[in-house]
Amino acid sequence: MPFYDKLRYGIKLLKSKDKEFYSFLYNLTGFCPHDVEIYKTALRHSSLRRQQGNANFVNNERLEYLGDALLNAIVSDVVYHANSSADEGRLTQQRSQMVCRATLNELAEKLGLTSHLRHSVTLQSHNCSMGGNALEAFIGAVYLDRGYYDCKEFICRKVLPEYNVLKSQTQVAINYKSLLIEWSQKRHTKIEYVLEQTTYDNHKNPIFHTAVFINDERMGSGVGYSKRESQQHASHDAAKKLSLAI
Repeated sequence: MPFYDKLRYGIKLLKSKDKEFYSFLYNLTGFCPHDVEIYKTALRHSSLRRQQGNANFVNNERLEYLGDALLNAIVSDVVYHANSSADEGRLTQQRSQMVCRATLNELAEKLGLTSHLRHSVTLQSHNCSMGGNALEAFIGAVYLDRGYYDCKEFICRKVLPEYNVLKSQTQVAINYKSLLIEWSQKRHTKIEYVLEQTTYDNHKNPIFHTAVFINDERMGSGVGYSKRESQQHASHDAAKKLSLAI
């Protein structure tokens, strides 16, 4: 670390009210955050609003929306330039593997984000979207706090290398929804996801039941603790019927 950066980090650390969290941010991102509060928001799950009963409570959903778009754009850029001979289908498949929910959840765990995530729901193995959503929200926070260049630098320096380690250790889950949408677009077929019902488990966590229709024919169904998860399972069901999945 250059001397000036060490000095600036030391001064900001002394002034910070939350020294432990500030140190975590610096060690993770490699730069001094301008606005620590926006990172706290990125790690604040919407379930806290229900617990506190505060209608004005700010959670990480807006940052998640922004971070999702940034992550897809930056990963698309990296994948495109790293695979000069790959066609559109190959590029889409590789990007889908890198930004699928299961991968983002594991990355959030490896980066230490889940240990700082504030929530009021039971963290269960099947409720798998919280960590990945927090990672996307964190990326959105980096962008708003430091700008596009530092956001891309963070993804390329911290997120993608961890993805490569994860990929070498285990098979990365396939994004069946992207696979199915790509298949339908090439054949100019209509695809639609329909939320058929919502039930609740013993912890009062919502369970979503989704069906996928292709040309108005019901091709698959799935259940999950998020709409994304249920759509993935429905897509996997349809992909198996279409011989697109093992």
